[in-house]
Amino acid sequence: MTTVPILDFNHLLALTGPFGTFEHARHSTARIEHGYCTDDVARVLLVTAREPVLAEELGNLAASSIEFLAQAQGSSGEFKNRRSPDGSWTGQPSNEDCWGRAVWALGTVVASSSAVSLHGQAHRLLERAALVRSPWPRSMAWAAMGAIEVLRSEPADRNAHQLLLAAVDVLDRTEMSDDWRWPEPRLTYANAALAEALVAAGTWLGDDRIQQMGLRQLRWLLTVETRDGHLSVSPVGGRGPLDPPRQYDQQPIEVAAMADACVRAYDATGDEEWLVGVERAVGWFIGENDAGAVMFDPSSGGGFDGLTATGPNLNQGAESTVALLTTLQYARRYALSAS
Repeated sequence: MTTVPILDFNHLLALTGPFGTFEHARHSTARIEHGYCTDDVARVLLVTAREPVLAEELGNLAASSIEFLAQAQGSSGEFKNRRSPDGSWTGQPSNEDCWGRAVWALGTVVASSSAVSLHGQAHRLLERAALVRSPWPRSMAWAAMGAIEVLRSEPADRNAHQLLLAAVDVLDRTEMSDDWRWPEPRLTYANAALAEALVAAGTWLGDDRIQQMGLRQLRWLLTVETRDGHLSVSPVGGRGPLDPPRQYDQQPIEVAAMADACVRAYDATGDEEWLVGVERAVGWFIGENDAGAVMFDPSSGGGFDGLTATGPNLNQGAESTVALLTTLQYARRYALSAS
């Protein structure tokens, strides 16, 4: 078994440009020509907000990330997602994934970040963002988790409470069947976030039905995405109940989402079965996966972009690197090794 690595932010820092974190990399070198995206900058802000102490470089990264989100936000509270290398924006603000992830990151800053100088700006951005609603379940799942972070800090925040209730309305869906205990006909991407949001919302609201729905869906998902004792997450293109078995390509975002959700379930229930899911997520990165491949570069600290039938995709983009770092934060918190 490969030793669980310590957190290494060097590659994430190396992806930093004049406006934020570059989205893509060729191996460990930033692909500047592809520019930036709000999705990834929100992920960066989230991982820095979860650090108990921010060294100067990480503090600067958090500050630049929140300034990026401030410039991405439109007057309605939605967010633009694409920014060119020269700093110009493309496209219109939306209520899609970038909005939901931004709300989650900003809420975590308000509730948890050791960079207290950022709390006021995060709160101001949230005042507009929390008024937005989205029909997209994943967007609302991430927004729900951000709303709960705000409520942890300010339990009387009406906008955050109303956003959380609106998210529950979107996420409270019937499972397809007893064999396919999922509210969608296919597993697609960031699947565990849907179950996590139900667990989080049900726990915060004291709604046992919603919490139990989330726990049931997460338990089913963890079973479906475990093979021979290790994670085998749904590949690119998804997975349906009648699909022939297909293992590749697997994305680190799926593994990180599973780690997030299992930690949420453990914190809600105290049941150590959920720490097994977190251990499997850690294990996936250090080689306990379908290909037996280590999914990070120990020399750079970057996470590899995907697990293919021939081994890792050696590019080390922002999304994959943050997925590695957030999962290792849990390994550190619970002193986990892979199982």
